[in-house]
Amino acid sequence: MPTCAEAPPTSTAPPPPLVTPPTALVAPPASSSAPSSAMEEVGPVEAGPQRAEPQRAEPQGAEPQGAGPQGVGPQEVYLVKWITWKEERTPIITQSQNGPCPLLAIMNTLFLRWKAKLPAQTEVVTTEDLMTHLGECVLSATPREKSKGVELNFQQNMSDAMAVLPKLCTGLDVNVRFTGVCDFEYTPECIVFDLLNIPLYHGWLLDPQSPETVAAVGKLSYNQLVEKIIDCKHSADSCKVSEGLVAEQFLESTASQLSYHGLCELTSRVREGEISVFFRNNHFSTMTKHQSHLYLLVTDQGFQSEERLVWESLHNVEGDGNFCDSDFRLFQKSQDYNRTTVDYLVAVSLQQSGGDPVTLSDAELARQLQQEEYQQQQSTTTATTTTTPQQQHQVL
Repeated sequence: MPTCAEAPPTSTAPPPPLVTPPTALVAPPASSSAPSSAMEEVGPVEAGPQRAEPQRAEPQGAEPQGAGPQGVGPQEVYLVKWITWKEERTPIITQSQNGPCPLLAIMNTLFLRWKAKLPAQTEVVTTEDLMTHLGECVLSATPREKSKGVELNFQQNMSDAMAVLPKLCTGLDVNVRFTGVCDFEYTPECIVFDLLNIPLYHGWLLDPQSPETVAAVGKLSYNQLVEKIIDCKHSADSCKVSEGLVAEQFLESTASQLSYHGLCELTSRVREGEISVFFRNNHFSTMTKHQSHLYLLVTDQGFQSEERLVWESLHNVEGDGNFCDSDFRLFQKSQDYNRTTVDYLVAVSLQQSGGDPVTLSDAELARQLQQEEYQQQQSTTTATTTTTPQQQHQVL
């Protein structure tokens, strides 16, 4: 497939040492092993005007705008990008640096499904706005079955979901399993995905054709695997030491949290046209499948003014996908897009280095813009790591 504009690899940095396992965040999908409550499709909502304590990192989006509603925390402002999605004007929430991507990924999924709406011409929204719309969507869900047992279970799930909604602003506590693209350790946060009928996927799978890795990793979760590696390193049994090294090598070789086997399983498991949430490399993204190919929603604030740049293909583990429009055609840059991108990169260049900007080609402009965000994500991840094992995954 010819490349019009390419994004840089999602992660090329060497993996952190085992004692500081990658700080990741994963959330369980609707089809995880968690108890699931059957419910009807959520109707459109018209918007108005564990064992180890996980390390928390504050999302870095727009400047705080004061305190939000109780339990939500400081307010941040997000730019709204309007696209034409299946002939409908549809809003997309963009983000700068490391905003609360669990919240944004869920809301963008609801917008693309037309289960939530914003007034036409809306240009900005706050965290409080998004939390209000999300709460209305959760409350709009109803159980499919009317039996007393199902009703009681559904009401309990509803109460639990409303209690964990504020966590979407600061990160989710999740624990991935390496056996399937829908396999996560169940946590209360999973209920939100369940109630909204939003599948949550990852591609961090072990290769079943590697017997040693299968034996070393098995059905363990990330937390359990980290504990096993530490125990094996201090074992007097040479077999256990060897097994621990195999498990450690697996984590190091898949530090980007996406394997080729996982990508193949994703392509097979995700339904055609399904809009879901995908976890990779400390980030939640909105994902869909079109003509047997996977695509991730582009939410970089730097592309906010270019409504035709909507999707990025997910076809390898290196992360050098192709940018596409809302109809999944290769994105062709216009003169207006080039001028806007140049202005954005000039501002970033002058702000960060104080030097004169360098003339860039069209492809270089797109790559550098993505690289700016990638470097910001890497610096944030580095700043939040510690010298003790980080067992619980967290995503911003």
